[in-house]
Amino acid sequence: MKILAADGIAKKGIELLQKDFEVDVKDKLPAEELLEIIPQYDAIIVRSASKITKEVIDRAENLKIIGRAGVGVDNIDIPAATAKGIIVINSPGGNTIAATEHTMAMMLSMSRNIPIANETTQKGEWNRKKYTGVELRGKTLGIIGMGRIGSGVAKRAMAFDMDVIGYDPYLNEERAKALDVKVVSLDELIEKSDFITVHMPINDETRDMINKDNIAKMKDGVRLINCARGGIINEQDLADAVKSGKVAGAAIDVYTKEPPTDNPLRGLDHVVLTPHLGASTVEAQIGVSLDVAHGIKAALSGQPVSTAVNMPPVSAKAMSMIRPYLSLAERLGVMAQDLSDGAVRQVEAEYDGKITEADTRMVTMAVLKGILSPVLETNVNYVNAPGLADERNIDVKETKNAKKPAGFDSLISVRVNTDKDSIIIKGALFGEQGRIVDINDFRVDVDPHAELMVCPHENRPGIIGTVGTLLGQEGINISSMEVGKTSREGTNLMVLTLDSPASKNVMRKVVALDGIVDAKRVDFSVLNK
Repeated sequence: MKILAADGIAKKGIELLQKDFEVDVKDKLPAEELLEIIPQYDAIIVRSASKITKEVIDRAENLKIIGRAGVGVDNIDIPAATAKGIIVINSPGGNTIAATEHTMAMMLSMSRNIPIANETTQKGEWNRKKYTGVELRGKTLGIIGMGRIGSGVAKRAMAFDMDVIGYDPYLNEERAKALDVKVVSLDELIEKSDFITVHMPINDETRDMINKDNIAKMKDGVRLINCARGGIINEQDLADAVKSGKVAGAAIDVYTKEPPTDNPLRGLDHVVLTPHLGASTVEAQIGVSLDVAHGIKAALSGQPVSTAVNMPPVSAKAMSMIRPYLSLAERLGVMAQDLSDGAVRQVEAEYDGKITEADTRMVTMAVLKGILSPVLETNVNYVNAPGLADERNIDVKETKNAKKPAGFDSLISVRVNTDKDSIIIKGALFGEQGRIVDINDFRVDVDPHAELMVCPHENRPGIIGTVGTLLGQEGINISSMEVGKTSREGTNLMVLTLDSPASKNVMRKVVALDGIVDAKRVDFSVLNK
C-alpha cells in the first residue's frame, strides 16, 4: 500500500509508516499535481496547506484514509469522504500543549506590549512609559470552547489568579465542576469578560461568532485572542473596534486567508499577529505525526481508529473494552444476513451485561458492516455503513440491558427483520475469542471464522449422517459439527464447519434430502473484500 505525506510531516511519523508501507513525501504539493497523483494512494497525510476537496476525493480510486496532522479538519471535505467510505482522522491531543501555551504567550505579549517593546528597543529606543501594560491577575477571562485546549488555558489562567468563565454548549456539569470553571451563556461571557479567547472549530455556527454586534456588548477595553481557526472573529469588525478604542488589544494567530497579505488587522497598534504558530513546536509536530501515523497504520491493517472524526469518538479506555467485540459483531451481522430471506427492513443490536458500560455505537456500526457486506458490491466500513443503511431505509436500533446475562459476562444479540422473516443471532466472548452462542433460540457454540453450513432439520435418527455422507461424496470435509438445542419439539439445527465452500449445486442437494428443512451457507470471507 502507498501513502502520500504532504505539507511537511515530521520525520518520526514518516519513519514509523515506512516500516510497513511505501511512503512518498511531497511538501508544498500544488493542487493540480495532487489531483493527478491521488489515484495511486491508499492514504494521505496533510496539515493545513493541502485541500482535500470533493474533486480530490472523487479521483481517489484507492484512498481508504485521510490523516490530518493536527486538530482542525476544515481543509477536508468530510461529507464527501464519508459518502465514499474514506476514514478521516486527526490528532486531537498531539498539539494540545503547544496551542495552549501559545494562547497564554499571546495573551501575555498583548497585555505587556512585548512585540512592539522588543522592536523599538532593538532600534535603540527606550519607551518604558509608552508601553505600560496590564496585569492578568484579577481579570475575568472568558473562554469560548472548553475542549482540550480551552480547558488547558483555563488551568493556566487560574495559576495567574484570573477569574475564569466558560461557554460551551457541549460541556456537561460534571466536567465543568472538575475544571472549576463557571459555565455561563455566550451573552453573559461577552458582557463580563476582560479577556476573551476562542477555542472552537470553524463551521456555519461559529463563523463570525465574534462580530460587531457582539463586540458592541463587550466591556470597553476588552482584549481578544484567537489561536483556534480564522473566521471565528470577524477580522474587519475587530479592526474597526481596535481603531475606535473599544477593543484595547488583540492577539491573532489564525486568519480567514493565509498568509494574511491584505488583512485589515495588519499594521494596527495594540494588535499582535503571528503566522499560525499554535502547533509549531518541535514536540507538537512529532506528536501529531506519530498520532496520525499510528492511526493510518491501524486503518490500513483493518483495525478501528479511535481518532476518526467521521465516526463516533471513542476514548482509548472505551476502545480497549469494545475492540474484541468488533470482529464478533461484524460476523454476527454476516450470519444474520446469510440466514435471513428477503430485504432487510430493521436491525436491532442489543447489548447485555458488562459491555453496556462502554459506548457501543461503533459496535453497532460493525454489525451494519457485517449485514451489508454480503449484499453490496461497494466496500462497506464503519464510516459509510450508517449512510448505506439509511439509503436503503433500514431502521437501526440499539438497546442496552446492564443486567448480567445467564452464563456470560456480556452478550450481543443481533435481530434482523426482513420483508419475509425475522432472525436473531447471539454472540459472546470467551477470553478474546468471539463465538456464536445462539441462532434463533437454538443453543450452539460456533467459531464464526470459517466456512459454515447451517441446516434446520427434523429431530430424528439418520438425518445428520445423511448430510455427512452427501458432503463426503462431494469431496467436502466437515472439520466440526454443532447440533443446536431448543425447547421446541421435533426440530433441531446443525451447524457444520467446512474445510471448503459448498457450491450452489451442493446446497440444493442438501436441501433436497429427506428431513432437511433448509440449508444456508455462511460466508465470512465477504469481510475481506
